Amino acid sequence: MTVSLRHQDMANALRFLAADAVQKANSGHPGMPMGMADVATVLFARFLNFKASDPDWPDRDRFVLSAGHGSMLLYSLLHLTGYEDFTLDELKNFRQLGSRTAGHPEYGHGAGIETTTGPLGQGIANAVGMALAERMLAERFGSDIVDHYTYVIAGDGCLMEGISHEAASFAGHLGLGKLIVLFDDNGISIDGSTDLAVNDDQLMRFGACGWDVSFCDGHDPDAISATINDAIENQDKPSLIACKTMIGFGSPNKAGTAATHGAPLGGDEITATREALNWPHPVFEIPEAIGSAWRRIGSMKSAKIEAWRKRLAESGRKEEFERVISGTLPENWEAPLRDFKLKHSTEKTKVATRKASQETLDVLAEVIPELAGGSADLTGSNLTKAKSQKPITPGDFSGSYIHYGVREHGMAAAMNGIVLHGGFIPYGGTFLIFTDYCRPSIRLSALMKQRVIYVMTHDSIGLGEDGPTHQPVEHLSSLRAIPNLNVYRPCDIVETAECWAEALTTSSTPSVLSLSRQGLPCLRTEHTDENLSTKGGYVLAGAEGKRDVTLIASGSEVSIAMEARDQLKAEGVSAAVVSMPCLDLFESQDKDYRNEVIPSGIPVVVVEAGVEQSWGRYLGEDGEFVGMKSFGASAPANDLFEHFGITTKNVVEAAKRITKK
Repeated sequence: MTVSLRHQDMANALRFLAADAVQKANSGHPGMPMGMADVATVLFARFLNFKASDPDWPDRDRFVLSAGHGSMLLYSLLHLTGYEDFTLDELKNFRQLGSRTAGHPEYGHGAGIETTTGPLGQGIANAVGMALAERMLAERFGSDIVDHYTYVIAGDGCLMEGISHEAASFAGHLGLGKLIVLFDDNGISIDGSTDLAVNDDQLMRFGACGWDVSFCDGHDPDAISATINDAIENQDKPSLIACKTMIGFGSPNKAGTAATHGAPLGGDEITATREALNWPHPVFEIPEAIGSAWRRIGSMKSAKIEAWRKRLAESGRKEEFERVISGTLPENWEAPLRDFKLKHSTEKTKVATRKASQETLDVLAEVIPELAGGSADLTGSNLTKAKSQKPITPGDFSGSYIHYGVREHGMAAAMNGIVLHGGFIPYGGTFLIFTDYCRPSIRLSALMKQRVIYVMTHDSIGLGEDGPTHQPVEHLSSLRAIPNLNVYRPCDIVETAECWAEALTTSSTPSVLSLSRQGLPCLRTEHTDENLSTKGGYVLAGAEGKRDVTLIASGSEVSIAMEARDQLKAEGVSAAVVSMPCLDLFESQDKDYRNEVIPSGIPVVVVEAGVEQSWGRYLGEDGEFVGMKSFGASAPANDLFEHFGITTKNVVEAAKRITKK
C-alpha cells in the first residue's frame, strides 16, 4: 500500500496522544486507538460532516465510539480538530477526578461526545436509534434539512455482546442505510486471541441480517476511503465494514497482542514505538504543520453549515424544527390533560393503569407530535400505541410508532440513541419483569440524564396466571436503587395522567411507569388542576382527628389502604392514607414537606406488592410492611393477593398492632 506522509503523520498524532495519555495516567487502553488511528483519520478527514466550533449543529454526522475503552482515540480526535472542551491539559488529565477525559466517554463531559459508551455493544445500539431518528426527522422536515450519517467504531467485544445481535437485526429490518459501522477486526480480546471464545463470521452474520458488508485493510487509507465510499452509495442497507487492523499498531514488541489492550505500553516500549513510526517528537507535542492540518479538518464544513442554516431559515419551519431539537414541549400541551383528569375524576373511571396510560397517550400524541412510541412485541398488552400513531415500516419513516420486536435491550438502547439525536421524545413498553433485560440501558439513560420513558406494565402478582416468571417482585426496589431514575406507580387513571405529565416535564431524568394489568378504582374523585403527583407522594385521605397511623401505598395497593382506613375508623383508629406514586420524587422534597405528609413519631404501615427494601427509611424499627417476601405463583390475581397476605384485613391488623389499639 502507498501511504502519504501527511496521512501517516496525522494518524500517528492520534496514536501518540493516546499512548502518552495512557502512560501518564498509568491506566487505560492504548491498543485500540493505535490500531484504529488510520480508520479514524480517514473518516474525519474525508467523510465526517461536522464543525468543532459548532458542535451542536443538528445536521452533523454522528460519530459513536462503541468500543468506549478506546476513549483516548475520541479525545485525541476532538482535541486535534479544535473542540474547545478538549484542551491538551484535559488530555494530560486523562482518567483523573474532575477531568472531561474520563476512562470511558461520558455524554455531557464535553462537546463531541455523542453518547456514553464503555459497556460494550451499547454504542452500536445507540447508533441504531440515532440513524432511525435521522430518517424519521427527515420525513418530517425534508432531506434538505435533515440528511446525515451515523458512523460507529465497534470492536470484537461489541459484536460478541447480545445487544449487538438485537441492534443488527433491527437496523437490517428497517434498512437504515445511513448507518455505517467500522468494525475494528483485530482478533484480540482481553484474554488473548478472540478464537479462544468466538469464531463467528461477522460479515455473514450481518449480511444475514440485511446489511451491506465489506472488508478492507484498516491501515491502508485509500482502501478505507474506497470502502466507506461504497457504503455511502448503498442507501438501502446499513453497512458493516470489517477493518483488518493490528492492535497497538507500531509497537515493536507488543503490537498484535493482548498486552496492548488495557495497560500502558511502558516508557521503553513507547520510546521504541516512536522510533519504529518515525515520530521523534516529545511527549504530548504535536508539530504545528500536523496540528494545523487537523484544525482545518475541524473547520472545513463552515460553508456547508451556513448553506444549511439558510435553507432552514427559508423553510418556513425553523421555529418548529428548533423546538423539537431542543426538546421543548409545545405551548399549552397540558390543557387537554387537565380536561382528561376532570372527565375521569367526575366519571370515577375504573380501569387498569396500563389502559389509563393508553388513554392518556391518545390525548398526548395529538398535542406532542414528537412523541415516538413503541413496544417490544407487546403493543396489545402494554397498550402503548395511541390512536393517532402510525407505525414505522421499512422504507416509510413518516410514522411515530416503532415495532421493536422481542428486543427489549435493543429497544432501550435505541431509545437512548433517539433522544440523544434530538427531535423526539421516545417511550417504549414491555412487562416490568423485563426491565431486567433493559437494565444496562435504563442505567445509561439515568447516567446521561436523558428523558426516556419506559412504559412497564403487568407490574405485580396482579398479572395473575402467568406466574412467578412474569411477576415482578424485587423490581420496584431494584429500579429505585438507580440514581436519577424516577419510578412511577400510579394508583388510578388520574395519577397515571399526572405521572405521564411529570415524566414529560422532567427533561433530565428518565422515567419508569409501572402499570397494572388489573382494573383499579378511581380514587381521585375530586378534581384539581394541580398535579398532586409532582411531589412523589401526598396525603390522599387525611386522618379524622389526631392521626394514629400512616398507611403508605403505591399503585394497586392504594385502594387496599383506603379500605383499611375505613375499617380502622370503625374500630376507633384514625389513619391517614399516603399515595406514593413516585418514592424517588418524594425523597427529593424538602424535609418540611416530607414531615407534613409522613410525620415522625406516628407509626407507619406500608403496603406494596413488592419486596420491602425501598421502605426502610419510613418504616423505622416499629413500622410494618405488608407485601411480598418470596416469588409469586400462578393463579388468578385475587387468589394471589389473598394467598400472599396483601389484603385489607392484614393492613388493618398491622395498624392495630403498632398502634396497640
